[in-house]
Amino acid sequence: MLWSLALVFLGGLFAGEVFRHLRLPPLLGMLLVGVAFGPYALDLLDDSLLAISDDLRKVALIIILTRAGLSLDIADLRRVGRSAVLLCFVPATFEIVGTVVLAPRLLGVTVLEAAIIGAVIAAVSPAVVVPRMLRLMDEGYGAAQGIPQMILAGASVDDVYVIVLFSSFASLAAGGSLSPLDFVRIPTSLVLGIAAGVLCGWALAGWFSRVHMRDSAKVVIFLALSFVLVTIEDHCTGIIGFSGLLAVMSMGIMLGRRLPAVSKRLSAKYDRLWVAAELLLFVLVGAMVNISYVAYAGVAAVLLILGALVFRMAGVFLSVAGTRLNGRERAFCMLAYTPKATVQAAIGGVPLAMGLACGETVLTVAVLAILITAPFGAIAIDCTYKRWLQRAG
Repeated sequence: MLWSLALVFLGGLFAGEVFRHLRLPPLLGMLLVGVAFGPYALDLLDDSLLAISDDLRKVALIIILTRAGLSLDIADLRRVGRSAVLLCFVPATFEIVGTVVLAPRLLGVTVLEAAIIGAVIAAVSPAVVVPRMLRLMDEGYGAAQGIPQMILAGASVDDVYVIVLFSSFASLAAGGSLSPLDFVRIPTSLVLGIAAGVLCGWALAGWFSRVHMRDSAKVVIFLALSFVLVTIEDHCTGIIGFSGLLAVMSMGIMLGRRLPAVSKRLSAKYDRLWVAAELLLFVLVGAMVNISYVAYAGVAAVLLILGALVFRMAGVFLSVAGTRLNGRERAFCMLAYTPKATVQAAIGGVPLAMGLACGETVLTVAVLAILITAPFGAIAIDCTYKRWLQRAG
């Protein structure tokens, strides 16, 4: 495994720097290194590393969402509260509806199978979006209008909503029944996740204010508690849901609210952790991509993804309608909400593993969604934010 980790870090770092010099997102180079090193190409990564790939990618997500929570200001979020709430579910709903409309015609699948495909590709990628929104906040672009804060909040909840819908549709396709109680998981996941995060953040703030310790020790404690919260999510499989990642982000927000100076220092520590976590995340996501499926789907799957993105952008436009954002700022929000990667890599192969007839098609579309939207969204954000957004100060 150590040799494989060396390949991941050195290969990902080198490819990222090459793409940075080409004025392309470094994550694209990391993804391609993962594809090349993965089991479906050169097969250079040890099976023991691939076996824990899901956990390593989840650790990387915990790190970047904690950084987001520590940087989010509730006052900024209140200014765009309605739009942030709508972004949690409206764009994903529009994309799923668009997939249900288009997929039966383009891929010859049933309406239920189309809904499964839509639920897989509808989740926005926090791994792509969150670091960029944090950079915008640090540089002041769009921060006065609350744009990066709004997208951060919406993207974090969007995944919870989509994964619950995916689980419900997949269960129905496997011969189960769809009960209204299944959708109780959505509000309970959100409410319990936020409540647990706020409680933990409040407790940590009290502890850190009374007990003197190094910031590095605080990071270890914060990380350990984050792992506990995410583990709780894995054990909540019934009607009552729990969002561990949302709890982690809420914990960071509460700590930042009660101890802003400590929060700022911990945020800097998490920035350094992200250097290694980013390499692990995107290289291992790339390693999950099976290129052979791309030729199987062909042009029809590409048209489906592009068509579904149009529906998604319409949902984003509706979510920010009625705000004070100008046309360019609204267009930026629409582009910033397009990248897909981590959720698609995590659940794209589930229908195939369940033995569903649409399993191979779902996996193919998920793979293409990563290859098309992750670089497109990253490039779109990087190329437009300085020209389309106002800089504070």
